[in-house]
Amino acid sequence: MARGGQPKDRDAGPERRCIATGTVRDTSALIRFVAGPDGQIVPDVLEKLPGRGIWVLADRPALERAVTKRLFSRAAKQPVSVPDALIEEVERQLAQRVVDLIALSRKAGRAVAGYEKVRGWLESGEAQVLIQSSDGSERGKTKLRAPDGEGTYINVLTARELGLAFGREHVIHGALAAGGLTRRVVEDAARLSGLRRTNGGIAPGKDTKTQ
Repeated sequence: MARGGQPKDRDAGPERRCIATGTVRDTSALIRFVAGPDGQIVPDVLEKLPGRGIWVLADRPALERAVTKRLFSRAAKQPVSVPDALIEEVERQLAQRVVDLIALSRKAGRAVAGYEKVRGWLESGEAQVLIQSSDGSERGKTKLRAPDGEGTYINVLTARELGLAFGREHVIHGALAAGGLTRRVVEDAARLSGLRRTNGGIAPGKDTKTQ
């Protein structure tokens, strides 16, 4: 998906090199940063800010290395300052991005919440992705099984964050239909998982559910 939510072929997306690991990956697996007018490094989660992009793998150790080894200055080819809470700000922005995308999917009729509705979508085959809160009851969560395949399970948002996406106080179970913003949700949830290492670092798409 394009950043504005329009369909876009991500299979042949642009690739960039991570300044911390040296690996070349699709930009959907990286975080873009730019140096602001004041010389301070700013995260550009939506990839819209002007300026030369500096890319880091969406992985907490990679970001920590970029900060501690002062790799941003080297990549920017100029002295830059790095905010003390840069990694936490990236995590906050990514979490908000995933919440916003799920909310848009809900408004488009491509997302539902609640155990019974989610189970119905899973049984009918309408659900492409199962979403469950990271802090929900493990016993309750194992009663639902994610669809087969990669990118079919997200377990990185808290019940409160999922609640914000669905206009409720708390949500434990949610599901996404195919199409729409679903692929973008999965990609950004995977980036967020790299920073949060929720549930032992299980990334979206790894199905650990059993009947």
